[in-house]
Amino acid sequence: MRRGTRLPLERLAPYLLDLPDPPAPLDWPTVFGNAHPVELEVGFGKGLFLTTSAAARPEVNFVGVEIVRKYQLLAATRLAKRSLGNVRVACGDGRLFLRDRVAPGGLQALHVYFPDPWWKKRHRKRRLFTEAFVAECPRVLRAGGQFHIATDVADYAAVMRELLAAQPLLRSLPPPEPGAPNHDLDYLTHFERKFRIEGRPIHRMLYERTAVPSG
Repeated sequence: MRRGTRLPLERLAPYLLDLPDPPAPLDWPTVFGNAHPVELEVGFGKGLFLTTSAAARPEVNFVGVEIVRKYQLLAATRLAKRSLGNVRVACGDGRLFLRDRVAPGGLQALHVYFPDPWWKKRHRKRRLFTEAFVAECPRVLRAGGQFHIATDVADYAAVMRELLAAQPLLRSLPPPEPGAPNHDLDYLTHFERKFRIEGRPIHRMLYERTAVPSG
């Protein structure tokens, strides 16, 4: 089988997360068959973060949501080839997924890496980072849970920081800086690999969900 070739749907089915209708919060022990903590990536693209994280941390369950169906199937293929049973991938709008599918305190961590900045004014409504989305973030994180963010767009990073500063249950922490990569998989995402090779600055942010409002 050539690298990147998609597997049959029956092989991918265990990794594809079904979304019930009408929308309702998902029960993670039912989804995964265990009570391990859950981390969610919104906009997983080709699935590099999910694949490497799931392999490195089998004691954690990972969920990814991506609006593009072909990327859901691509990521599921990568997971299936590695038999990574601690990941499920969904196809849908990450904003609605957080609002409708995640129960309060249901996540140990939330990850958003290199979201589309949607430059044109008429497209701004498609941006992930809005007041409504950011308001959901502390709700879905348990106390002590972390929100990891990275972007190569300075203006968008400023928008993110402004929105997140308005959330009293989120406390900004110094983000860890990655060391020099040892191989192609030693990156968060394919975008990070591309941008670091090109020498672009990457803006990293880390927030912690506090038990009581900060400040």
